Amino acid sequence: MILEVSLGISLGVMIFLFYLGYDITPFIILVFLGIMFYLMLNKKGLVKNETFQEIHSVKDFRFENIGGQEVAKQELKEALEFLIRSHDMKKRGIRPLKGILLTGPPGTGKPLLAKAAANYSDAVYLATSGSEFIEMYAGVGAQRVRKIFQAAREKARKSHKNRAIIFIDEIDVLGAQRGSHASHMEYDQTLNQFLVEMDGLNNNDDVNILVIGATNRPDLLDQALLRPGRFDRQVKVDFPTLDGRLEILELHTKNKKLADDVSLKEIAKETYGFSGAHLENVANEAAILALRNNSDVITLQHFKEAIDKVMLGEKLADKANPQILHRVAVHEAGHALISELVKPNSVSQVTVTSRGNALGYVRQSQEEDQKLYTCQELRNQIKVCLAGAISEKIVLGDKSTGAGNDFHQAVKMAKTIINSGLSSLGVVSADDLPSAKINIVIQEIIHQEEMLVEDLLNKNIDLLKEIIDRLIKEEKISGECLRKIINRSAA
Repeated sequence: MILEVSLGISLGVMIFLFYLGYDITPFIILVFLGIMFYLMLNKKGLVKNETFQEIHSVKDFRFENIGGQEVAKQELKEALEFLIRSHDMKKRGIRPLKGILLTGPPGTGKPLLAKAAANYSDAVYLATSGSEFIEMYAGVGAQRVRKIFQAAREKARKSHKNRAIIFIDEIDVLGAQRGSHASHMEYDQTLNQFLVEMDGLNNNDDVNILVIGATNRPDLLDQALLRPGRFDRQVKVDFPTLDGRLEILELHTKNKKLADDVSLKEIAKETYGFSGAHLENVANEAAILALRNNSDVITLQHFKEAIDKVMLGEKLADKANPQILHRVAVHEAGHALISELVKPNSVSQVTVTSRGNALGYVRQSQEEDQKLYTCQELRNQIKVCLAGAISEKIVLGDKSTGAGNDFHQAVKMAKTIINSGLSSLGVVSADDLPSAKINIVIQEIIHQEEMLVEDLLNKNIDLLKEIIDRLIKEEKISGECLRKIINRSAA
């Protein structure tokens, strides 16, 4: 509209000047440059007549269709009641909630929860990301903040609704602590405008706006954004528990044909630490593998292969030479045997098949989610980490660089023992201890577990060699098969 009006006025002026006998060539050049400058600004997002946010349909998004986040869903529903029953809340003198902050790791379903919230509350829904508000030109971000709040009110009125939800993904880009961006005041101006809009200084009572922000870095947010009256509630959207993973797998396999041998509960046990996005990918990859094998149904083997692929990547085409394959088999057999000895039924699968950066690996299953560990449990985990290198030392006479990550994990757990007051130092302030002292205690813990692992492997050397030979021949041993070998040897 602005461009059309300007062109019309310019054309009229040029005709008038031409009629008076003036040379209009400089004026034509000036108009041309003006048009080019306008188009450049429009491309940069500085001149926009329409809102830049997209309105997403949320009819298909319901809380019932989101698995593994029962606590988060319950907290959201409770907060949304303030939006749904706004008139009743106002009569009771209750201040409406202005914002809800969803925090948690990537892939846990924060955008899905926001869409389900809009559907649940029957609110107008606008979605964008924090990066959409940031520009190098001063004032642009603040203008975009005003626009999205204005658009929310206008669309709510057009839809004859009195509530709207604005969802901002990766809000840490928009709401980072002021002053953290050196010599770039645009960030601070944008955040200031956002704080003003959330305060409701420019708000009208006819439309209640709820801002839902999502981030996996809440520590980066400005404190002014987190105070009561802005983001009143913080909802933790964490990795799903065992029951949550089972629920998510059931949702993502509803439209898939599963073989009789598939136990989703067993798959849930083997996917500890997986997010909802990971689990969806597992179900999808399993279906792709079934298609690749011309199978009408998805088998348990397809799921196990899919789990490995999601965790570590596709199988490598090049096979390791016999010497490396033998060393990898020795290493992984040590891990698997010690894992079963210190914690029976802990191994799901051991393989020497190369995937990603891993030449071989042991996948462990976990009966239940565990967030609290005893000192002995931590020491047992250290034993499992050290077992690969010690197995190489016993069978092959020396260690290799393949144990680098194992040692890193062992040291990390030894530090956890020290920080938890479970070491010989007792309860200490690790930050105030000299690094040399900490290193001595770490070495002490590692050395004690090395001696125990070496003794266990020497006592079970025949069993270790049998597992090694089996791995070299078959490249893969299931947890059930491994336990049969161990039980047969014990008998």
